[in-house]
Amino acid sequence: MSGGPGVGGGPVVVHSARIVVPMTAPPIADGAVAVQDGCIRHVGDRSWVVDQLAGAGVAFTERRWRGALLPGLVNAHSHLQYTGMAGVGQGRYQGFEDWAAAFNVEYARPHDWRAEAADGARASIAAGVTSVADVVTDIEAATALEDAGLGGIAYWEVMDWENEAWQAHGRDQVLDELDRVPTTPGAGLSPHAPYSLDVAPLLKLPDIVRQRGLRLHLHLGEAAFEGERIALGPVPGLEGVDGVGHSADWHLANVPSFRAMRALGFGASATAFVDRLGVLGPDCHIAHGVYVTAADRALLRARGTAVALCPRSNAVIGLDPPPVADYLREGSPIAIGTDSLSSSPSLDPMADVTALHRIARAQGYGHRDLHERLLAAATLGGAHAMGLAVGPDRTGHLAVGARADLAVFDVDARTVPDALAELVEDGAGRAAATVVRGVVRHTAEAARPVGTPARASATAPAGARAPATATAPAADRHRPQEEP
Repeated sequence: MSGGPGVGGGPVVVHSARIVVPMTAPPIADGAVAVQDGCIRHVGDRSWVVDQLAGAGVAFTERRWRGALLPGLVNAHSHLQYTGMAGVGQGRYQGFEDWAAAFNVEYARPHDWRAEAADGARASIAAGVTSVADVVTDIEAATALEDAGLGGIAYWEVMDWENEAWQAHGRDQVLDELDRVPTTPGAGLSPHAPYSLDVAPLLKLPDIVRQRGLRLHLHLGEAAFEGERIALGPVPGLEGVDGVGHSADWHLANVPSFRAMRALGFGASATAFVDRLGVLGPDCHIAHGVYVTAADRALLRARGTAVALCPRSNAVIGLDPPPVADYLREGSPIAIGTDSLSSSPSLDPMADVTALHRIARAQGYGHRDLHERLLAAATLGGAHAMGLAVGPDRTGHLAVGARADLAVFDVDARTVPDALAELVEDGAGRAAATVVRGVVRHTAEAARPVGTPARASATAPAGARAPATATAPAADRHRPQEEP
């Protein structure tokens, strides 16, 4: 895979490793990625990549990494500002309401949301993450991605709006708040959940986003009461409405909210509810998707809406595990999120990958493609969920012209299948280096490029450029610093 238009004149750095996993092409043993001006110029066998550069008379520096080289991870659901609320996430709860009570107590205490979001961004980079779907509740935290030089989207969270207040001033207020969210790297709206917003805002928020060409992200199917309900009995005054206690025709009752719909005896799921209001679509992705039926999942697929699975967060809160085996069998687009430290032990998506592997096997998923599909969910799947997998600034995969977002993982396996298994089944804490837009932003001691002097683990500030390890003149590129 060779570079084409858009290649600039900056220095070229070749990142090579025992195994390179592009995601949109087969894994490469002894592979390399050539990077120039923050973008990928070549991907392929190491010998081929250096030959291409030699043939073009291009000098380069090479970093030879131990382990496996992947696209940077994409955390498709998090709240970086809650990094300082890790005490809540270290508990165990009996359900959503139990967890929410603990969350609300800690949230009410004084917090420096900007500083805590910055801490979360640094922890993300150290875990191999290069892009984040960051849900922002307090405006002070809105600059976290931009300040850290990360990719992704900052989604301004909208919640607790009732119909009357929304009609009076909701739209103007949200537009004013949205204008304060940086457009670098990207901005969007997060209608919090079907149970925290009435019908009027749920109808209008998608319009605001789509008129501006932005993206939507909401919590859906996280709480058990969002699941479809069986018949709840006849409702006085609604005897002629078909489907009372099931799901059909609830909209004919002119319900003001999801909670009101349930109070009337309708059993439609939260997924069906927001779909009727026009929330779902290819410009939207949801978080959790635990309490969903086969019909709900089919609806998500039909609308082109991906789901970010957050299994460790679900476990902390005391929820059921997500139906990952069903999502995989049915071909639903999935991504992976950590959620925040207020409901998860860490901001390392690889720990969620491992959890999903265990859950999928327990749910009977026996196909041999599980390792590849879960790694794809943690990279390309997250980019797809946020609309970042295509276009001039695309990420989530290693391909020519894509953004040079890379992650190196310390794995011992020497073959591709063994390396993928090691990553998926025991990948947490193995992020050895993180490259964002071609800049090495984090290295761990175990990940030092061969031949470099030892140094402490470091997370470089945005814009910092770490030194390269070996410089090859145009005529002498075939003697890299090899692994011992």
